[in-house]
Amino acid sequence: MADNSKPMAAIGSYEMALPFQAVGVRSVILTPETRNTFEATLEQLAREDYAVVFIQEDLFVEFTGKVEEINDKYSTSVLPVPGPSGATGAGLASIRGSVEKAVGMDIFAER
Repeated sequence: MADNSKPMAAIGSYEMALPFQAVGVRSVILTPETRNTFEATLEQLAREDYAVVFIQEDLFVEFTGKVEEINDKYSTSVLPVPGPSGATGAGLASIRGSVEKAVGMDIFAER
């Protein structure tokens, strides 16, 4: 049987990205000094055909345009996860928007 699995990566602070390494996910640690490399790093991972790239929520918010470009241009799925300071709600909002786009309605709406 052929192995059709694709790699996964996590981009963010040391505290957010390093735990992913324990389960075989490539960790890309960004410091305040290397934060400006985020867009190029994300683009490179997408070109290398990573299936999923988990990114810290604050990066998701700051670089929404680049994330949308990657999601549209490549088969890579870019998913936000909470950083060390906790969830901001951006991840849930993103999932909600994606589901609404796919299904045609907000299935999470309070009734």
